[in-house]
Amino acid sequence: MTVTPAAMRPPMTPVGAHMPEPVSDARHARSALAAALLGFFVITLDAVAVNVTLPAIRADLGGGVAGLQWVVDGYTLMFAALLLTAGSVSDRVGARRAFSAGMVVFVLASIACGLAPSLPVLVGSRFVQGAAAASMMPASMALLRQGFPDPAARARAVALWAMGGAVASSAGPVLGGMLTMVDWRLIFFLNVPVGALALLLVARTEVSPRRPVPLDPVGQLTGVVAMAALTFAAIESGARGFGSPMVLGAFALAAVALTGFVVAQRRVASPMLPRGLFASPTVVITVVTGFAFMVGYYGLPFVISLYLQQHRGLSAWQTGLVFVPMMLIGAALTPFSARFPRKPIIVTGLALMAVGLAVLGVAAASIPLWGLAGLMMLVGLGGPTVSPPATAVLLDAVPATQAGVAAGVFNTSRQVGGALAVAVFGGLLTHPDTFAAGVRTSLLIAAAVLAATAALALLVPSMKENS
Repeated sequence: MTVTPAAMRPPMTPVGAHMPEPVSDARHARSALAAALLGFFVITLDAVAVNVTLPAIRADLGGGVAGLQWVVDGYTLMFAALLLTAGSVSDRVGARRAFSAGMVVFVLASIACGLAPSLPVLVGSRFVQGAAAASMMPASMALLRQGFPDPAARARAVALWAMGGAVASSAGPVLGGMLTMVDWRLIFFLNVPVGALALLLVARTEVSPRRPVPLDPVGQLTGVVAMAALTFAAIESGARGFGSPMVLGAFALAAVALTGFVVAQRRVASPMLPRGLFASPTVVITVVTGFAFMVGYYGLPFVISLYLQQHRGLSAWQTGLVFVPMMLIGAALTPFSARFPRKPIIVTGLALMAVGLAVLGVAAASIPLWGLAGLMMLVGLGGPTVSPPATAVLLDAVPATQAGVAAGVFNTSRQVGGALAVAVFGGLLTHPDTFAAGVRTSLLIAAAVLAATAALALLVPSMKENS
């Protein structure tokens, strides 16, 4: 056995010391970006495209409305519940390994969905899909942090990565409808070649750095229970009502688990969330921004969809058409978000969302449909002006070895924002006699949250950026 002389060995970095930024060549960086983009694409596609396949699934596999609901919600529940844990594990095992494992499981679960002989098998496979998606999401962001050490280059990469989600979100319902005309199972089989390509690409990236600390089982458990209970409560509040004992019990369980999580993070030797993570004001502000963004961006379609169908008499298809301009403007402008200084564009985007929601809240009943579509475009502008720049700011604020857990926290805050928006707004829209007032109140609450966050975003430290 050959022993390398001590003088020739690379120096070891002490635990807790600042590690130098890894240098990534262009080929590895491009592979990381392409793999991350494809991962974000299939994650989003399977969250939105399946909705339009539900009638075909029911005709083929049978089942009631409750079972069909869990074809969609099972994916959402597992995705939201495991994001925080997945981000923490990604840092410990390396983003490349976490992304690859998640994609393999996602593809296998997609095959199981496509071959499902019954509704219970399909629902179970969708649960597995959601868990795999949770593994990929923070790892995909960590791959960008690893592959693009330069902040300006990373901002451009994040903008392109965000295109994967934007395109899937905009085209997903249309693609799902087209494939369903042939066979609804094709929407799941589509993931197989996309996933295989992503795996080939990620294999060409550099080995990811790891954060060699023990797992935090108490934090992992309480975090999963808190997010699962909160998401379940938000899902069931739509069907059972905000005052249902099951919904209230789920909210209570979420509160207890969250308390246990906070206590555990303060007491355990190696917490799931690094203790210095929230010492950075930038991290805190971007996490709050992710929460507020989803309150508006997810809350608006929930409220306005109900309003247009129940009070304006539109069909589901006509309602979807009203949202087309909002979706298209977000998809079209996302690639250009990196061309502007981050703090101004984030503040502007949040402010535009707040203005659009406020005007809709005050005057929705008297605005023609084309006016509603135009005002919703202001909210749609939040997609390219808030989400990609905030993601880039977050990745700049953390070392590469903490990118996974930071991404997990950021995406968890987004899921919490969307879940609470549905729960709170759903409660306000429960009674027909107060529905119109509930629409107004819901939109004004969302506007207020975004306006306050826009003011908070002014505190994000400015940095000199290359155009």
